[in-house]
Amino acid sequence: MAYLRLFRRIKIAPGLTLNLAKHGPSLSFGVRGAHMTVGRRGIRRTVGVPGTGVFYTSQHGWHSGLHTGEHFAADPAAPKKGCGCCGCLAVIILLLLLLPIIIALMQVGKK
Repeated sequence: MAYLRLFRRIKIAPGLTLNLAKHGPSLSFGVRGAHMTVGRRGIRRTVGVPGTGVFYTSQHGWHSGLHTGEHFAADPAAPKKGCGCCGCLAVIILLLLLLPIIIALMQVGKK
């Protein structure tokens, strides 16, 4: 069985990486051995010992309301909650707004 896998990692700044994949983009930030990734499926935190393959990952997903107990117990006339992607978009927009400041500070530090 064959399948198509698409993945591209773009280094934006030291410690900041944009990951492009078939199922959507994500943004990773951190240092070697400890990083956090914000993407379509939620927030993933990974801590490990570099070079050993030993690591711990925890994930906090965005709840769509489709498979949660609250969805089934809620009043059908109550207003629906958002899709959960607003938080991810807010983080990405905030980082893109801060990117020029980070780059300028890095260039000042090199001088």
